[in-house]
Amino acid sequence: MSSLLRVQGRIGQRTLLLTTAAVPLTGWAVHAVALHKQLAATRKDPLTGLLRRDSYTACARRLLARHGDDTAVVIVDQDHFKAVNDTLGHPAGDAVLATTAARLTAWAGPRASVGRIGGDEFAVVLTMPAGRLEQRLAQLVRMLHSPVVLEGGRAVDVAASVGAATPHTVGSRDLTALQRAADAALYDGKHSGRAVVASPAHTTVPSTNGRRAGRPGTAVWGRAA
Repeated sequence: MSSLLRVQGRIGQRTLLLTTAAVPLTGWAVHAVALHKQLAATRKDPLTGLLRRDSYTACARRLLARHGDDTAVVIVDQDHFKAVNDTLGHPAGDAVLATTAARLTAWAGPRASVGRIGGDEFAVVLTMPAGRLEQRLAQLVRMLHSPVVLEGGRAVDVAASVGAATPHTVGSRDLTALQRAADAALYDGKHSGRAVVASPAHTTVPSTNGRRAGRPGTAVWGRAA
């Protein structure tokens, strides 16, 4: 056999080996992509695309640990949501929730932790210098009170109650304590069309039927309902 034929034979064998080896690698790569998508799906709420509670909590705690007092915890509760479902149907209710989620995501930015923590309740943890809190919360209230346009073009009036808490005012970086204070502040301003920021007193408000009752005398920002 000539030297040329021997070289061609060796090249052919190497090509076959590389090609054969690439088949399982390609299969594993496809499997890895599919697995990644499955894991991502379990981390996110299928309706809104927001983080589920566990994933939201893990991300939120990392933000609090990293940025400390330059953070804010915001709780949002959809107002009159049952009426939307009862009068317009569940597809309309789903559209309202999905729109609220999109608005929260746009407002909070890409580095925030935004989660759906209940049926019509959402939570956000984001970096927030204290000097910008008033302006940003007022902006959020305006966004959440903008009508939602359903498929077919019908506009639905919506509203949401907003409560916020910061480590500086609450005196803690603990996520659970901050969320409880923000929730209590939210119920201070329920249906008012204003965002309420928690004071230290909100950390001691007792629970009422599983939810924390609010106290008067807190700062409010937003617009009248």
